[in-house]
Amino acid sequence: MAEVNILLVEDDEVDVMAVKRALKELKIANPIHRAADGIDALEMLRGENGKKKLPRPYIVLLDLNMPRMSGLEFLDELRKDRALQRSIVFVMTTSAAEEDRVRAYDKCISGYVLKHSAAHSFLDAVTMLEHYWRVIEFPER
Repeated sequence: MAEVNILLVEDDEVDVMAVKRALKELKIANPIHRAADGIDALEMLRGENGKKKLPRPYIVLLDLNMPRMSGLEFLDELRKDRALQRSIVFVMTTSAAEEDRVRAYDKCISGYVLKHSAAHSFLDAVTMLEHYWRVIEFPER
């Protein structure tokens, strides 16, 4: 099985550090790539504007509240792109709003995880993601 790349689409440095810390604490050594917003993420997934194309297989961890292009706008673009529409995306956000959750699931996400300030629940979420990508079969294209 090929190594799974993680694309973290997150504008908040504190949250980026929390994800990296959780991965390190759980001894998850998968490559992590960071995009600051949806536009940056699409360029990485497509290999545009001088960015190296992110190799498959990958999982996208997506924040909803970002500048330039929100997570929901990113999902709209991702699902319209035939080359990217099967991308596996988990939303990791502070938004507990039912409307955001429904809109995200309407765009075929694989899961919606709330970022809590409690480190234990965040570690549980990262552990769940690791089990997920070790068990599932990824689309080849």
